[in-house]
Amino acid sequence: MASGSTIMDPICLVENQNNQLTVNPKALQILDQISQSVVVVAVAGLYRTGKSFLMNRLAGQNHGFRLGSTVRSETKGIWMWCVPHPSKESHTLVLLDTEGLGDVEKGDSKNDSWIFALAVLLSSIFVYNSMNTINHQALEQLHYVTELTELIRTTSSASSDEVQDSAEFVSFFPDFVWAVRDFMLELELDGYPITEDEYLENALKLIPGLGTLVVAYIDAINSGGVPCLENAVITLAERENSAAVQKAADHYSKQMAQRLGLPTDTLQELLEVHAACEMEAIAIFLGHSFKDDKQMFQKKLVDIMEKKKDVFMIQNEEASVKYCQAELKKLSESLMKSISGGTFFVPGGHSLYLEARSKFEQDYKLVPRKGVKANKVFQSFLQSQAGVEEAILQADKALTDGDKAMAVECAKKHAAEREQQLLREKQNEEEQKMAAQERSFKENMTQLEEKMGRERENLLREQETMLKHKLKMQEELLTEGFKKEAEELNKEIDQLKEDIEMTKNNKFIKISEVLDMASMALVAVLPGGCKVLGMGVKLLSDAMKRAENPY
Repeated sequence: MASGSTIMDPICLVENQNNQLTVNPKALQILDQISQSVVVVAVAGLYRTGKSFLMNRLAGQNHGFRLGSTVRSETKGIWMWCVPHPSKESHTLVLLDTEGLGDVEKGDSKNDSWIFALAVLLSSIFVYNSMNTINHQALEQLHYVTELTELIRTTSSASSDEVQDSAEFVSFFPDFVWAVRDFMLELELDGYPITEDEYLENALKLIPGLGTLVVAYIDAINSGGVPCLENAVITLAERENSAAVQKAADHYSKQMAQRLGLPTDTLQELLEVHAACEMEAIAIFLGHSFKDDKQMFQKKLVDIMEKKKDVFMIQNEEASVKYCQAELKKLSESLMKSISGGTFFVPGGHSLYLEARSKFEQDYKLVPRKGVKANKVFQSFLQSQAGVEEAILQADKALTDGDKAMAVECAKKHAAEREQQLLREKQNEEEQKMAAQERSFKENMTQLEEKMGRERENLLREQETMLKHKLKMQEELLTEGFKKEAEELNKEIDQLKEDIEMTKNNKFIKISEVLDMASMALVAVLPGGCKVLGMGVKLLSDAMKRAENPY
């Protein structure tokens, strides 16, 4: 569903036929066309408990996902519905309605587990739908959560330890919402009113005997042959980063074409437009990319934009040459007619020629926006006329041999001066190009540093939130008398505290390492590497000063 389009109908995303799961290509096409940020909400639960009705209400519709009034499950596989987000502007709400769990007609409980696992993996908010109350039966029906440990791994490494994997699962999994339908009980505990969250937490208190879960969890992760979140993230990163490069490069090309009026009056004008478009493209890439740890995709973008810039520069030069040649042809018509008509092949003709050529030159100077090749084209024209001037000079009987020799020397001097002017222009262009390279390098590094800073702050918030969660869990375990289980959390809590301190105190170390690696990667694709590398060293030095004195 592209931005601004009408609401689509629900479509099957994952088909479930004969206990085999397949992806619907038409649904993938719809997902690929979404240009906005998405919020993915999945619902799972026992069959015939009103999941489809709940999702229709989330979409703000009375109809959409198919409903049923019999004991036969209506939803098979996973169905998808993309609608505008009801409260977040420029966001798309992707609703995933899953096949009901526990359908006796299927006869394969493992198939249910895969449906449940897929819903968890695909969603940013996961809704578990059940009826009446949260009791022992309802908790047992949620056994699919425990089976996730058999179906999903966080990393491909078999050496990852318990603490690391526990934290990884928390960071990967979506927010969990338990929707209890037709709830008729009073929200009271021991004679005191409680909130919905307190009711859920009380229902989920640890039951003695569920300690084998951690062992099963680690065994499942190291067993192999199951989906690995780490590998999925790497694959997703490669795809998303490639798409981010393409999106940014397309923006650069489109904006350059729109903003540049070829030929530009000066090279600097083109380079300034390039700098603005490049800055926007870098921002787009960094906004859509993630886990580009070695900056390989950012390097690829810089390489693409450099090549595109070179193409625009060539087109700019070609447009300037074409325009200047056309203007010279028009302006020189009168001069050419006078030459071919013999006007200057008379006594005093050389002086008349110089006067006519001077007027022609002044007229050419007044032509606007001739572009970067204006002097080069004019110099070529004068060189083509050198033989004509020599012939006119030698035919001028009003001049002595000394006058003619002086005129020849004067012509050579003017030609040499024009050549020097062209060399100075060429040197100035090279300096402008180098300055543009340095600006490009600095902009890439500055935006990368800012993004890393934001990511570091987000990581710190996540770590602190996780620490609060672990401490609360430990407190509740101690309150309920589970001292051993509470003590087992100490290792995770200590590790989180250590990670938080590292994030706070060593924040510059990683940034400097990444910036150093990024500078090497970018220098490899930017011309004038030595000067740009010097710029990178200076930028790292400035970054170190900012880290030491942030205020």
